[in-house]
Amino acid sequence: MAYRDLNAYVELLRQRGWLKEVDTPVEVDLEISHLADRAIKTGGPALLFRRPCCVAEGREYDFPVLINSFGTKERMLAALEVESFDDLAREINELLEPEIPTSLIGKLKSLPKLQRLGDLAPRLVSHAPCQELVETANPTLADIPIIKCWPQDGGRYITLPLVITKHPTRGTRNIGMYRLQKFDDQTLGMHWQRHKGGAHHHRVGEEAGRRIEVAIALGPDPACIYAATCPLPDEMDEFMIAGFIRHQPVELVKCKTVDLEVPSNSQIVLEGFVEPGEYRQEGPFGDHQGYYSRAEDFPVFHLTAVTRRRQPIYPTILVGPPPCEDQWLGEATIRMFLPVIQKTLPELVDMNLPVEGIFHNLAIVSIDKRYPGHAKKVMHAIWGLGQLAFTKIVIVVDKDVNVHDLSEVLWKVGCNIDPKHDCLLTEGIADVLDFAARQPAQSGKLGIDATRKWAEEGYPWVWPEECRMPAELIERLAPLLSKLGLA
Repeated sequence: MAYRDLNAYVELLRQRGWLKEVDTPVEVDLEISHLADRAIKTGGPALLFRRPCCVAEGREYDFPVLINSFGTKERMLAALEVESFDDLAREINELLEPEIPTSLIGKLKSLPKLQRLGDLAPRLVSHAPCQELVETANPTLADIPIIKCWPQDGGRYITLPLVITKHPTRGTRNIGMYRLQKFDDQTLGMHWQRHKGGAHHHRVGEEAGRRIEVAIALGPDPACIYAATCPLPDEMDEFMIAGFIRHQPVELVKCKTVDLEVPSNSQIVLEGFVEPGEYRQEGPFGDHQGYYSRAEDFPVFHLTAVTRRRQPIYPTILVGPPPCEDQWLGEATIRMFLPVIQKTLPELVDMNLPVEGIFHNLAIVSIDKRYPGHAKKVMHAIWGLGQLAFTKIVIVVDKDVNVHDLSEVLWKVGCNIDPKHDCLLTEGIADVLDFAARQPAQSGKLGIDATRKWAEEGYPWVWPEECRMPAELIERLAPLLSKLGLA
């Protein structure tokens, strides 16, 4: 059964011994983030700070702070309620790339799947836990224990929000996860990166001189949180994916002051709007690359309502020098959407985006090489494929190489390339947070072909065989290796 809400997930963490509850007062400025960083980097538990405080303001907050809730593979799998990421990969692959039946029998067989999709569509409810308390007359952010993550951050940041908007003309919904800097008790900096869905909605609205309504849901169930991070096709509803993961539809409730819907099981909801043409300096911020991103102008969110549970939990996340908690959100996406990528690149055997590569800086892929120049074809395909287009370095190895074993990969890179002939240098789009790019959102690209080279690729010798023990010898000595503890 799907988690009814974030509270149910927290209870599971508690029962499995994956949660530490801190009753000592802890400062929202840097102290919570430092303790969380230590927990993340040592494989430690999720943390629930029951008495967050701000010494400078002389106050203790009423809401506890939850952090590092997805900080290990075990917790990420538990959040998605699966034994392995591959289990969901197969189902999501069917959802995004359904086979079109051509016969009557095939059409009849497809009916249960279509029925299931219809049953998992988001549904509207009239009453919701996230609206137990409603404040529209004097809404304020002052009561929320928003943390300051790193010393040089421009302020305190909401880091785990579901930012919900609708396309100004089509009315289609987008849910994204964008950092939000608290400017004051009524405004936030809306960090809409130019390549993201929320930024597109804002551009369309701004061109028409229209205000964009925004709802910010904090702390729905884990499937909804994860779905907000998914690299889905434009205008595909993330709540449908969340329902698919949950095996239950997401229940939505209408907001009080904006024409939007939010998950009814959220902890806190912020309602408001962004005016066309209004910008304010946002940042710096210690982002997921582990460096401070530059201060730049971004749209301003104006608060019109705060709705919440009577006793909410405030969830947040820390990004910074790897590894950080977002590693496992990213790993889940790689494993779950690999079959979808393979629809476009059937020669792709496996993929690894190492945490040290911050997702978009380095991709290692193995391929079933079928013709000369195949590795370079795959490089170009990756640079033209959704959010993988941000990838700066692509390393291509043969299908028998374990892309998750960095020692093996580096061995192949060191031995299998002639840098003059096997490295491809080009250029393309970059993540807007890529500070090394010489131009905003544009950078060079490096492809490294570490596959075995063929004569047709200009290799003048016979490619040597690797030093390997024969299989029969390995099998014969298996009992002795086990006895020696070397199996």
